[in-house]
Amino acid sequence: MSGTGAAPRVAIVAEFYPSRRDPVLGVWAHRQAIAARDAGAEVRVLVLHRVVPPRAAFAAGPAEAARQFAERAREPRHQVRDGIEVEYVPFASPPRERSYARWGSWAAPSLAIALRRMRRTFDFELVHAHNAVPGGDAVLRARLGVPLVVSVHGGDVLFTARRSAAGAAAVRRVFSAARLVLANSHGTAELALADGAHAMRVVHLGADLAPAGWARSSVRPPNPTIVTTGHLVARKRHADVLRALAVLGARHPTLRYTIIGAGPERVPLEGLAVRLGIADRVDFVGQLSHEAALERMRRCTLFVMPSTDEAFGVAYIEAMAAGLPAIGCRGEPGPEEIAAAGDGFVLVPPGDIERLSQRIDELLSDPHRLREAGQRARESVSRSFTWERCGEQTVAAYAEAVA
Repeated sequence: MSGTGAAPRVAIVAEFYPSRRDPVLGVWAHRQAIAARDAGAEVRVLVLHRVVPPRAAFAAGPAEAARQFAERAREPRHQVRDGIEVEYVPFASPPRERSYARWGSWAAPSLAIALRRMRRTFDFELVHAHNAVPGGDAVLRARLGVPLVVSVHGGDVLFTARRSAAGAAAVRRVFSAARLVLANSHGTAELALADGAHAMRVVHLGADLAPAGWARSSVRPPNPTIVTTGHLVARKRHADVLRALAVLGARHPTLRYTIIGAGPERVPLEGLAVRLGIADRVDFVGQLSHEAALERMRRCTLFVMPSTDEAFGVAYIEAMAAGLPAIGCRGEPGPEEIAAAGDGFVLVPPGDIERLSQRIDELLSDPHRLREAGQRARESVSRSFTWERCGEQTVAAYAEAVA
């Protein structure tokens, strides 16, 4: 860093980041940027803004495709979010399904221009890319000659590097070139090392602690409510929770299930709820703003998300920070690590509806146990998973990368 004790100056590059169009997308990347700024770094953000809508928009018809094109075109290129300057850098690319491993090459020309323009007024010392593909790859292709730090959140090592030779090569190239790779869990770090990373740090993402005593406040609903917050895709295993709700109907007839989020699985899940005879006890809330989602989640009793391919899982610790015990899936990098950090988090085997139902029943049938588990969950987050801790660790990583 320039000057003894000077704040590191960092350009952050991310594909997933909140926008006017989608204020929830990649909110964790924005929160880490805020945490790093509050811990002493100077940060500015460049968002890889794909102007072509996803294939589903075209499948829905010309009108929907045109609407989404217009919506993306209207996204303001320069924004200030929580005091951080953010620039949305447009790029076009072929469909994700066929070409995601090469998106870095499509984004590189416009990103290179944006980075060089930024450097005229903000002489950054390193670039922090969220994910090797496409962000880290695009940064390497820009040939800036500054250290690169890459955060791996799971997609690089669980999907991109596993689905094609081109993806594996792109991930390995970026990991090998990075001065430092930050993993969101030790399990993710092990996968990144196998994919070419040579210098690793584990930096957990964080959560905001709800006020002490929230779990005992009157805002909790009269009927017990389990909740899942996340994108409605198959790997999140919402269907397992629906089946557990059906199993628990006799012992807990007033138990409800709140599902926060949107995604392609909503219609199949709604159909499953009808077939199981529990549709009147399931609330599909849809996507909410991050603040509204936290508020709604905090009013529930128990967080349940037995998802697979879970590299970390910010939703778990956000629930635990509010005093909700959480249930996740055994054998996944993130849930295993969160459970090892303290109490208040229960693991079940993947796809085991009987065990999932038992764990939910054990907590709901014993109010004292439920309350104690919620208090321990909050304590685990306070000890290991706050945004303040994340910010300090992120800035320490920046210092190491430029030393």
